[in-house]
Amino acid sequence: MHLRIKPWARPELEASHFFQAEPWTHKGQWQKLFNKNQPLHLELGCGKGTFIAELGSRNPQTNYLAIDLIDAVLGLTKRNIEAAYQKQLLSIDNIQIMSWDIERLDQILAPEDQVERIYINFCNPWPKRRQNKKRLTHPKQLDKYKTLLKTNGEIHFKTDNDDLFIDSIEYFKSCGFNITSLIPDLHASDYPDNIETEHEKMFSAQGIPIKFLIARPGE
Repeated sequence: MHLRIKPWARPELEASHFFQAEPWTHKGQWQKLFNKNQPLHLELGCGKGTFIAELGSRNPQTNYLAIDLIDAVLGLTKRNIEAAYQKQLLSIDNIQIMSWDIERLDQILAPEDQVERIYINFCNPWPKRRQNKKRLTHPKQLDKYKTLLKTNGEIHFKTDNDDLFIDSIEYFKSCGFNITSLIPDLHASDYPDNIETEHEKMFSAQGIPIKFLIARPGE
């Protein structure tokens, strides 16, 4: 889906206290940006931010980083975060957002950052075989995530795409992850406290089952 250029987005982002224009300068020191040293969670490909806005405002006891590539998208992320926190009457002090290429994640995060959870929601399935390496669950990416995850850390992965889900299960296993939860139809399960993303609502309305798994690095 093509998103129109939003001239207001970059200036508005740069004026925000929870947007980081130079994320590489915080590598290994992300906790210093938060008021409290709390568990650190990361969303890769936050889109318009409805998921991270709801998640962050529900859980002030956790710190969050959210990444996407396009300023026009992140401008909407910023506004959705502000709306969610205002609704809860909370200060925005446990979330940071940034524009960055996720394939270069290791340039802005280090093992010292000790990420406890990574969320990957409805990433591009890159269905053509020659494009598979671009998937956010591809082994070349999973190996990077492993270096960032704290002991007993975990990855939460949701998708509508059957082929991506099946392939990702094998990706996780090949990289030494243990899949601790595997749910082929999330909305038909009793999984608690699920937060629906914008894409999730759209796919569910079309009758497409939402696939979900949790994986942890092996010993």
